[in-house]
Amino acid sequence: MRTHTPFRAAKKPQYYNGDILSMNEITRPPYRGGTATKTAYLGLFMALAIIMGYVEAIIPVQMPLPGMKLGLPNLVIAAILYMYSWKEAIVISALRVVVIGLLFGNMFSIAYGLPGAVLSLTVMALLKRTDIFSIVGVSAAGGTAHNIAQTAVAFLIVKGFPVRIYLPLLMIAGLIAGTLIGIADALIIPRISSLQKTE
Repeated sequence: MRTHTPFRAAKKPQYYNGDILSMNEITRPPYRGGTATKTAYLGLFMALAIIMGYVEAIIPVQMPLPGMKLGLPNLVIAAILYMYSWKEAIVISALRVVVIGLLFGNMFSIAYGLPGAVLSLTVMALLKRTDIFSIVGVSAAGGTAHNIAQTAVAFLIVKGFPVRIYLPLLMIAGLIAGTLIGIADALIIPRISSLQKTE
């Protein structure tokens, strides 16, 4: 006698629940392909971060404040943090700052960029571990921390740097840019993860 098993709805991917503002909408997705495939993906992410840094450098938009940027490379760094871990993210982040600085900037851009990248990623990694904030909130905090670190470096390097004027404005700019980056990542990461699953 044949028995019928009850119908079960297909489970949605555990790394995304459809709400970009929920607390735990993205966790590390299932991964296939081993070390070689992982290295290949990270290489692609590295190249993409450099390209975005170049695009950001040539955008003909005059920012109202020195040091204010869109933060396009952080779109890639935040994605790596959520798809892999902080270890891969810190390596790619440091490398892209150095490469972008050597190709499109100078040693001062590296001196400003590295502290910002390290503090930003540290803040994002710590907030992500709490499982309290969404990727949007984590990215917003990272953008704010990035500008705080760069302002601190400017205060140490530039004599008479008006910290009281620039810091609040750059924090607001970092908050807005980080929020936009987080929203974009919340929409992009599930699609990249689904591609990895099908390979």
